[in-house]
Amino acid sequence: MKKRILSSALSVLLLAGLFAGCSGGGSSSTAESTPAESASASEPAPADEAPSEESDDAAADPAAEPAGEFKAGMITDVGGINDESFNQSAWSGMTQLETDKGVSVSFIESQKDADYMPNLEKMTDEGQDIIWGIGFLMKDAIKEAAEANPDQLYALVDDNFEDGELPNVISVIFKAEQSSFEVGYIAAHMTEANHVGFVVGMETPVMDRFRFGYMAGVQYGAKELGKEIKIDYANIESFADSAKGKATAQKMYTDGADVVFHAAGQSGNGCIEAAKEMDKMVIGVDLDQNKLAPDNVITSSLKNVGSAVFSVTERVMQGENLGGTTIDMGLSEGGVGIAPSSDKHVPADVLTKVSDLEKKIIAGEVEVPLDQAGYDAFVAGLA
Repeated sequence: MKKRILSSALSVLLLAGLFAGCSGGGSSSTAESTPAESASASEPAPADEAPSEESDDAAADPAAEPAGEFKAGMITDVGGINDESFNQSAWSGMTQLETDKGVSVSFIESQKDADYMPNLEKMTDEGQDIIWGIGFLMKDAIKEAAEANPDQLYALVDDNFEDGELPNVISVIFKAEQSSFEVGYIAAHMTEANHVGFVVGMETPVMDRFRFGYMAGVQYGAKELGKEIKIDYANIESFADSAKGKATAQKMYTDGADVVFHAAGQSGNGCIEAAKEMDKMVIGVDLDQNKLAPDNVITSSLKNVGSAVFSVTERVMQGENLGGTTIDMGLSEGGVGIAPSSDKHVPADVLTKVSDLEKKIIAGEVEVPLDQAGYDAFVAGLA
């Protein structure tokens, strides 16, 4: 972590700025669509208003540094900033930091995997106080950047390193299996065909949390209802191919499924489009996606990435040394859940049961599986 962030003098300044009610007037939101190109995202103040370097005297004088001097940068995954899903959720946390804390925020979009390192290098050169890498696909690039720049603080979403392995990287893991279990339970109660589906963007341990959590929730609901429910599964190997997502969901609906859950980023928008065109039920992911198809998105499995980005960055600003640690975000931490719009389509009695089920998950009475072995044991325990 940068020495100036950890210094006691700057901690005093940051706290003073927060209690004084700092505004976003001195902040800068820069949207960058390629590693070498940038454009304004929200009417930023001129970037040259902030000094590029601090002297010891300036750091000791609260009047010498504006409240918005703390800089937070974000590198998107390939889905882009407006994916209506994972990246967009993360950016909402950044804009909240700008609005509520006067933080200078910016992002760079990654068009392909090869963009990760150039984008990280560019952000590092800009002197960010924390750089967020959004998505497990950035793990290797974050590791390389962190090792090359030991004084730069990075944060990785959806994957982690061993505690202490990289003292300048914060890892944030979401217990997506918990919210996926909830929407699986809802799917079991909503299906009329006793046939549901799941579309994933890529097979990895992180995405397995969605898959096996959802399937376990379906099985739990089916057992409660005394029926058998068929579950179709498809891996489309892309988070940015909405056409493939649409074709995959269309086939599931044609084959008899009447509810499909996607965990496929921008590709999943195609699943929602298929549900809309075929008048079927679909379950969104990461954000409340009901607005994409109000009559068809019955619920969404939330991953509150924005809340995590905001809270972790705020803790860093307050002087906490979180580098080298992993922060878990589940139901009990408010990191996951189901969409507020669920009450538009899901009956009140089912939502009451979901609420009761959530309490059992938090209490450890229901242990949600996150991999194949756990799922097999879970299903065996239902017999």
